[in-house]
Amino acid sequence: MSTTEIDIRGPLPIGSKAPDFDLPATGGKSIKLSDFAGKNLVIVFYPRDKTPGCTRQLCALRDDLSSFSAANTAVIASNPGSLSSHESFVETYSYPFPILVDADRHMARSYHALKEDDKGVVRTVYIVDGSGVIRFAKAGMPTDAELLEAIGSF
Repeated sequence: MSTTEIDIRGPLPIGSKAPDFDLPATGGKSIKLSDFAGKNLVIVFYPRDKTPGCTRQLCALRDDLSSFSAANTAVIASNPGSLSSHESFVETYSYPFPILVDADRHMARSYHALKEDDKGVVRTVYIVDGSGVIRFAKAGMPTDAELLEAIGSF
């Protein structure tokens, strides 16, 4: 990926307030940031459903969900794909967390997880604490161990 294809701004700064969102999600839900008040929240922006990297990343989160739950942490994922694509992805891999439909890419844009061309998503992971403050932000695919270590540090 060339630097002209990625969001050169990088993730939002640690310590900043997480942007609010209210989006449709799998399971017939509408999800907003305030739903997670008092809990840590891992937000995963990923490029596309059912691709090898995205599947590996979300399956790892699924497999380690009990460790996240024990750390008072919920997990959500988001991309601009359709609800039917997300529902199929969830059904195929039994994801126990919601995938949000960011059709207009507003959430990805507000979290600096949108490519400069405004078309694709840059794989980016955030951890937001229970009061809505960003405590971890990294482009790429951090391991679950790295995420859990970050959660344990605050």
